[in-house]
Amino acid sequence: MNHQLLFSMKVEPTIFYHRPTVLYTLFQYLPCCPVLLILLPPSLQLFSIIPRHFLPSIKSPCWYEELSGELSMDPYRKNLFTLRSKSFKTLRLRCLPYFYIIGQPKCGTTDLFHRLLLHPEVKFNTMKEPHWWTRKRFGYIRFKDGFQESFPVEDYLDLFDLAAHNIQAGISGNSSGGRSALQLITGEASASTMWDNQAWSYVHPGAKIIIMLRDPVERYCFILDYLYFKMANKSAEDFHLKVIESVQLFKSCLSERSLRSCVYNTSLSNTMPVRLNLGMYIVFLLDWLTVFHREQILVLRLEDYAASLKVTIKKVFDFLSVGPLSKQAEAALTKRPMSNTRRAADRNLGPMLPATRDLLREFHQPFNHKLASVLDNKAFLWTHT
Repeated sequence: MNHQLLFSMKVEPTIFYHRPTVLYTLFQYLPCCPVLLILLPPSLQLFSIIPRHFLPSIKSPCWYEELSGELSMDPYRKNLFTLRSKSFKTLRLRCLPYFYIIGQPKCGTTDLFHRLLLHPEVKFNTMKEPHWWTRKRFGYIRFKDGFQESFPVEDYLDLFDLAAHNIQAGISGNSSGGRSALQLITGEASASTMWDNQAWSYVHPGAKIIIMLRDPVERYCFILDYLYFKMANKSAEDFHLKVIESVQLFKSCLSERSLRSCVYNTSLSNTMPVRLNLGMYIVFLLDWLTVFHREQILVLRLEDYAASLKVTIKKVFDFLSVGPLSKQAEAALTKRPMSNTRRAADRNLGPMLPATRDLLREFHQPFNHKLASVLDNKAFLWTHT
């Protein structure tokens, strides 16, 4: 595959689903690229709830939401001052995530998230993968299953109530930690966020984005992607045939459409037995870099994370601007068992065939070269894996 040809293709217009007030910012990020602004009903409802500005004294993106007196959660719903006065307002602290671990699947995001929860400034986050931005707000759990039920933004914000409650305690002076409560940060780790974008709509321009990657060939080293979907007749030989079929399907798409179009093609992704597009990291990263500044995105390698856990975790803490851990907390973090490892029942299948490995490495090589170039880091070539 000629990577010079792939990445010299004409840049397609970038479509952003955003409110008009953010459009000027987008043109600052994209001075040379055309931007098509489209407003969808979910986005319109989203921007009627989330404000343009957040509270300045709080590290996380938080704001006060006025509660209706009809809500059962409102502690003042029977207060006569509330019922008889137009000026009495009940407020609730709401927060968006301060950081997002956006991908990729099977690259250590689950383990990283759970280790981060051991930090006292991060611990008040409850759910790892809500998949709200890319799927559930549009009514999809998986796109191939069709529309199911839309999750409103209020339900997403509820996931960060524990953190908001502790931040509010700091604001009110009821927290034993005092002002340290104002430094608590919210976060989530939906591994679909980087790649499964059917619409772009991110409302916190100062968000911290963390990406965990691994050698795309090693994602399949234990037939991980193959095993993930619990296919029948699992074997290294059958996996090899499915890789060949997937490569042929993708190349067929490239003969008619652009690289980016094929990578984001949901129908193609659902048709390929092996999701090759998930390993084309550079295509997704370039899109994220059109929205967020480079310094807002931390790209890590699972190989470095596994080999030097303390060093990598410190890099993440520095990126999130959280304080150092106590020796006791650091010991608990490093001793924590690995999360989301390969199931024991699948270990007997062994590694992929050498021919499969060669085929996948040839396929992914041009994308790795472009990734290493953009990140200015030859480690992302994965030539010594």
